[in-house]
Amino acid sequence: MTNEKFTSEVETLKKFFTLYCKDKHTNKNNFIETIEYQNNSIKIEFVLCDECKNLIDYSIQKLQNCPHEIKPRCRTCPKPCYDKPQWKKLAKLMRYSGIQLGILKIKKFFKFTST
Repeated sequence: MTNEKFTSEVETLKKFFTLYCKDKHTNKNNFIETIEYQNNSIKIEFVLCDECKNLIDYSIQKLQNCPHEIKPRCRTCPKPCYDKPQWKKLAKLMRYSGIQLGILKIKKFFKFTST
């Protein structure tokens, strides 16, 4: 996977986790991390609860170790690397955030066209 694709995947994870945690959890903390991938560093800031922080760390670790040259979507991967409990939590989080982001896009579209 290219560095650009890896960075894009991390940014997507951040967006989904941030939205989910903001809507569902309290007691959030600010985390700043440097993530290493193929001799490059990505500095990223998270505002998440401890549970979401642990799950995003797990997800990033799996992403860093993805063996595919062209990364498939995790749900269609022929060899899933997530453990079942984490997979279920992540699927719930992605489903919720995906729906919310879709709703936000629709709202922005109608707000833009109605002016």
